Amino acid sequence: MQKSQLKAVDFFCSGGGMTNGMRRSGINIIAGIDFDEDCKETYELNNPNSKFILADVFDLKESELEKNLSLKRNDNDLVLIGCSPCQYWSIIQTSKEKSSKSKNLLGEFERFVKYFNPGFVVVENVPGIASKKEESGLAQFIIDLEEIGYKVKSKVVNLNDYGVPQTRKRFSLVASRILNDFVFPIPKRGKKPVVRDFIGIQNGFKKISAGHKDSSKFCHSASKLSDKNLKRLIGTKNNGGDALWWRSDEDLGREKYRGDGFRDNYSRMSWNKPSPTITTKFFSISNGRFAHPEENRAISIREGATLQTFPKRYTFYAKSIQGKTRMIGNAVPPEYARRIGKAIIDSIKS
Repeated sequence: MQKSQLKAVDFFCSGGGMTNGMRRSGINIIAGIDFDEDCKETYELNNPNSKFILADVFDLKESELEKNLSLKRNDNDLVLIGCSPCQYWSIIQTSKEKSSKSKNLLGEFERFVKYFNPGFVVVENVPGIASKKEESGLAQFIIDLEEIGYKVKSKVVNLNDYGVPQTRKRFSLVASRILNDFVFPIPKRGKKPVVRDFIGIQNGFKKISAGHKDSSKFCHSASKLSDKNLKRLIGTKNNGGDALWWRSDEDLGREKYRGDGFRDNYSRMSWNKPSPTITTKFFSISNGRFAHPEENRAISIREGATLQTFPKRYTFYAKSIQGKTRMIGNAVPPEYARRIGKAIIDSIKS
């Protein structure tokens, strides 16, 4: 890793996925901002010298942030990163009422962009923010950036093309005020990463059973399974087997699962394919194709983090399992973040 002159502030930083990847690219992340206090310990202990600012962006004033971090306006070396919580625009079923506040976060982030006028702006979010660009405010956000002198590049990408072993589609935007042309992260040609490349015994994950608790920082812990769910999984074929076999079974089936609906729920990952999108519910086999390819359990907390490309030394501190899985599932995969940072640095050099 070669240090650059660039420094950044990571809005909506959560547990630090974007921060960690950008740091590894050589960008100095001055601070991360989030309203969830549970993220502070995870963020700061894994990303030393990057300050965690506990704040709700709706209440945070531009001048307050300027003073707190000794930032300068019109700084060509400043990057503002906005990866706002995306539940409202997600295709995954969520409570729109509970997540409605998140739909306006892009506009709040824009306040800081206009105030600081940084050299670069980075936005990462679910594809829904682009497919509903008028409603989400993305269309106006891009117009506003261009009107104040930014060159904007954006697209929906599959992160499996960028070193992440998931089928995870995301919207990405990079804008620059100082470069007329710059390189967007380039997708990888040839073999793409798959589950086998990241988890399994060959990658340092010992075999465990459902309900296993790992009290170490590695956190190779797996959720418990009911007797019925364990029987369902035992009978499911290894390496990509689905749950259709038991859904009409008199003892194991349930009416709502008969037919082809919810095919991925209770199903196994495949060794030689990318995993599905790691969500905040990856710890439960009832919420997607989150069963281990061959062991009779859901993937562990550490396996989920590893499929998100967090380093194995990255430690998650939270009061509950749900707190840890929320930080992992909501994160920008660090490897993709690293590639965004590297693309920006390479563009400046060239």
